[in-house]
Amino acid sequence: MSWNSPAYAEATSLPSTNPFGNFTVVDLAPKEILHMVDPHWYQFPPLNPLWYGLLMLWMIIMGTMSLAGNFIVIWVFMNTKSLRTPANLLVVNLAVSDFFMMFTMFPPMLVTCYWQTWTLGAFFCEMYGFLGSLFGCVSIWSMVWITLDRYNVIVKGVSGEPLTSSGAMARIGGTWATALAWCLPPFFGWNRYVPEGNMTACGTDYLTDTQLSKSYLYIYSIWVYIFPLFLNIYLYSHIISAVASHEKQMREQAKKMGVKSLRSEESQKTSAECRLAKVALMTVSLWFIAWTPYFVTNYAGMFAKHTVSPLYTIWGSVFAKANAVYNPIVYAISHPKYRAALEKKLPCLSCQTEGHDNISSETSATAPEKSESS
Repeated sequence: MSWNSPAYAEATSLPSTNPFGNFTVVDLAPKEILHMVDPHWYQFPPLNPLWYGLLMLWMIIMGTMSLAGNFIVIWVFMNTKSLRTPANLLVVNLAVSDFFMMFTMFPPMLVTCYWQTWTLGAFFCEMYGFLGSLFGCVSIWSMVWITLDRYNVIVKGVSGEPLTSSGAMARIGGTWATALAWCLPPFFGWNRYVPEGNMTACGTDYLTDTQLSKSYLYIYSIWVYIFPLFLNIYLYSHIISAVASHEKQMREQAKKMGVKSLRSEESQKTSAECRLAKVALMTVSLWFIAWTPYFVTNYAGMFAKHTVSPLYTIWGSVFAKANAVYNPIVYAISHPKYRAALEKKLPCLSCQTEGHDNISSETSATAPEKSESS
């Protein structure tokens, strides 16, 4: 019996609720969510069960890594006195948003992948879409604040105003408040949260062909994707320029002094800052890779609906949720003080890297510390 035959579905799955009578990906969706399903999805046959199995396996791996990794980051940062700095509060906020994103997204997707449709009801579908949007927005803007802090430290140097604990908390509070304000409108008619085409997740409605619905996606995508992207490009162009200028000055000075390199304390501190800038650049690049598929899916749904299939919608969810895994790995490997604290508290998870450990453990990693040492 073939997996894509009605007899197979009738024998192995939930009973069909498809009001049109044909065999489609919507067949197994409960009646209480059919009003949320766009007619566009009724033209597609069911997905091969293999896709649901692969998606479940992926989510188990990603969910376990994300929950464990972000929890360890939060625990280590908050229980190590030397890491409790204003700049690192932003890192902790990023880990918190990533942790709760996977904590709320991971278990429901295991259930829906098992049943091969959304079985958790209309209200929880809306909550799923809302929470995914909320935590995603917080993660994106946490990365923006981290990048701005790196810009302040590296480009402005001692002339920049040091980040204080109150300043960091104000940024964190503003990020959560703004994200909440942007994610609530779909509950009140400006766009809505609906099941994705694969019926295993819920997100914003990009198929409703009204200007009111589309206007929300236009503005929201500018706020959480386009503006942060170009802001990061701007900031990193100046960071890279400042780093290149500093390295050139150091080489010229070393040449004048007739030495191979300058190994002063200040040069060591700058070297550490440059390395942290590369870490932030890597993290933001991974964020770009993670969120671009979802951005493309939303705009394809608005302007090229015929190109969007249930299988197509899987990739947006897969890449977006994988972003919650990248950040703890990047910081664990590349943050010197975090690595030292991890080795002390959890030796089995420590990561030793040659060269990075040559930098003194007293090397500054935040703007306030740099200003004080200067």
